[in-house]
Amino acid sequence: MPVLMSVSRFCAIALVVAIAACTPKPQGPAPVPQAPLPKEPVAANPLDRDLPSYLRLPGTAQGVTPVRVGIILPFTSSSAPTRNLAASMLKAAQLAMFNSGNRNILLMTADEGNGGAGAAAAVQQLLSQGAEVIVGPLFGPSVSAVAPIARDRAVPVLAFSTEKTVAGNGAYLLSFLPQNEVGRVISFAASKGHKQFAALAPQTAYGDVAKDAFTDSVAAAKGNVVDVERYPPNAAAVAGPAGAVAKSGADAVLIAQGGVILRAIAPTLSLDGASRDKVKLLGTGLWNDDAALMRETSLQGSWYAAPAPNADAEFISKYRTAFGAAPAGLASLAYDAVSLVALLSPGTPYHRFTRGALMDPNGFSGVNGIFRFKNDGTSERGLAVLEVNTAGPVVVSPAPTTFLGKNS
Repeated sequence: MPVLMSVSRFCAIALVVAIAACTPKPQGPAPVPQAPLPKEPVAANPLDRDLPSYLRLPGTAQGVTPVRVGIILPFTSSSAPTRNLAASMLKAAQLAMFNSGNRNILLMTADEGNGGAGAAAAVQQLLSQGAEVIVGPLFGPSVSAVAPIARDRAVPVLAFSTEKTVAGNGAYLLSFLPQNEVGRVISFAASKGHKQFAALAPQTAYGDVAKDAFTDSVAAAKGNVVDVERYPPNAAAVAGPAGAVAKSGADAVLIAQGGVILRAIAPTLSLDGASRDKVKLLGTGLWNDDAALMRETSLQGSWYAAPAPNADAEFISKYRTAFGAAPAGLASLAYDAVSLVALLSPGTPYHRFTRGALMDPNGFSGVNGIFRFKNDGTSERGLAVLEVNTAGPVVVSPAPTTFLGKNS
């Protein structure tokens, strides 16, 4: 069943305390000019004005056009964890709406289900109700189904998929992408004098993305790729690839893996000669999800890229105060999406969420730090570089607070 929510109604039924506004903010003066923006997607049937048939809540003042925000999430997914994630993301979106203080925002929901045709039907429903921006969907196939329908109506899609191929031409990805994490940690390692790079990546879709990002990032840092080894995603299969990397002559090794398999790889590298005093181990945001890694002896002193520690502490506190529980891990993305909508909402109705507005090169300040959209529709995030330490991660390179002077 669709959920309709305005800030006044949400205030009455969901929150019992006032929570300070926390919307994304532009980051300072204009940076060094970047490449010209691509042209806006061609819309054959644009939603360009308010119509009487569009959804509005009772009591909306005459002549006022609500900021209609369509939210597509997998509320009825066959997976219980996915349904729970969708519910948490919706609550985060409602929290962002309330925090914005904009009483004219109207959240309208539709069900992504298990993706594909269900997501296409969802966006059709929301567009018929007058949505001028879509938040979601969560999965790549759903974004592929939704984006062309929204593009036909000149309505942007702020999606949460990590599949880079579904971005662009009106679809923007707010997700945490491995490309950002790999690029950040490789760049930092190169700045500290590392030149000979090797990588270990699983034979998975994530491993494919990490491998490509690794080779691109090493080239950008003017380093040398001395070896790339792939392995089936199980701990028993890592000995051979880890041994090959240990003998490659690398002075820095990216391990695009977390959890049990990472805890098998790191000691194997050390036993084969790539000890931590000789080779710097590098990781991605997967390392940030496992506190037990901080106690792994063979990983001490290793570096990985992730949001600054406790960057989301304020958001978690507000969410817990409002809903009595901690948010799901990706709920902050929905909060950022609706906060961004609120930031841009003072513009002319049906002409405010333009490519130029969304792709402000200064970027925006979100729950986990600064972010901005690139020309291909993916997001660039300001990440920290952290060092593994038994007392907890140590920041060795702070997350940037501005994109000032940084080209795309």
